[in-house]
Amino acid sequence: MIPCLFATDLHGRLDRYRKLFRAIEAEKPTAVFLGGDLLPGMVAAMAGGRPSHDDFVNDYLAVEFELLKSKLAADYPEVFVILGNDDGRMPESAMHDVSARGLWTYLHDRSASLGSFTVYGYAYVPPTPFLLKDWERYDVSRYVDPGCISPEDGRHSVPVPRRETKLATIQDDIERLTGSVEMERAVFLFHSPPYRTKLDRAALDGKMIDHVPLDVHVGSIAIQRFIKSRQPWLSMHGHIHESVRLTGTWLDRIDKTVMLGAAHDGPELALIGFDLTRPSAASRRLL
Repeated sequence: MIPCLFATDLHGRLDRYRKLFRAIEAEKPTAVFLGGDLLPGMVAAMAGGRPSHDDFVNDYLAVEFELLKSKLAADYPEVFVILGNDDGRMPESAMHDVSARGLWTYLHDRSASLGSFTVYGYAYVPPTPFLLKDWERYDVSRYVDPGCISPEDGRHSVPVPRRETKLATIQDDIERLTGSVEMERAVFLFHSPPYRTKLDRAALDGKMIDHVPLDVHVGSIAIQRFIKSRQPWLSMHGHIHESVRLTGTWLDRIDKTVMLGAAHDGPELALIGFDLTRPSAASRRLL
């Protein structure tokens, strides 16, 4: 067995983090996966034209994980972390610094070993209606859904080459990240869910912009195509808080690939526990 815990979209809520740390301390999992949108939201700050400079990573997360590591000693888990579209990119240097201290593995756009498995991380999401574009990419082309803002027209908290905002796609990124490696033992930590699944259902029913109905599925086509064609062992997702409430499930499949969604639109911490050797038997708790 490889017991694991997965949470995402904590948005800097200290009550959720306290519940997470208690669960890790009590259950002593082999690995913990945190799937982005972990920090106090930057999207709202950027809407007013100013990014947040609060150092939540060093002043809170690093301190608490250090304390947890001192308590658990040899039982301290492997912790795999990515950021999300509400985190912005400014905290990324701090994420790398804490990763270098051995408190977690910062996994965006890279891979790491977990026993006989390889874990990959990827934080970008397709264009949203929000102005902050630090973790947004065109999906498979330069198309943008009605009501959304392109990566070229939004704001960034760190400098980004114009060519990157104009031409980079999630599809190309994933192809470069994975190459021709076999995916039978691959585990993916995505922030975006795949398109047209039970994990990407947004509350957009009946809404229109300029008489055009909005698609209620807002996940990534590139991630959906990747999972369908390459069939990794497991993928984990967040981003769309209301999806579980609307679809009634947080677990889905594309052929052989098991997909878990830990986003939640209630006040509780949604925590998924699973054995990495049997992810289809995962369980979800609201704490």
